[in-house]
Amino acid sequence: MKIIRFEELDCWKEARELVKMIYGLTKKTALSRDYRLRDQITGAGISIMNNIAEGFDSQSNKEFVRFLRIGRRSVSEAENCLYIAIDQKYITEEEFKRTFEQGEKGRRLIDGLIRYLRKHRTNKTNSTNKTNKTSSTNKGDD
Repeated sequence: MKIIRFEELDCWKEARELVKMIYGLTKKTALSRDYRLRDQITGAGISIMNNIAEGFDSQSNKEFVRFLRIGRRSVSEAENCLYIAIDQKYITEEEFKRTFEQGEKGRRLIDGLIRYLRKHRTNKTNSTNKTNKTSSTNKGDD
């Protein structure tokens, strides 16, 4: 199965879910008033999604991998912010665990896609012939 749009990528879908969860947390009273942390964690989440989408439209698998690695680092940034939020008692242990696990799920999918793209180093020839990614490799099953 060919992936035609970035919205079809499982790693992007999971990043989107993480962003929803992060925004849910930032609407809580205490975290909503810590503007620096709120903006940092939402920015990190947005960066994950943006880098996956932007990398998808790059001209080569090598460049796509570069964007995915940036997105992967943004997962770490968001997770680090979760530690700050729990240390400040802005979120509960359960909220921390659920959101952190969502970040890890996204990271595993990004890692699987990176492994796949590294094995299939090719240039993209046109916008309708994106990278041939099967549904199993898209799910990180390498």
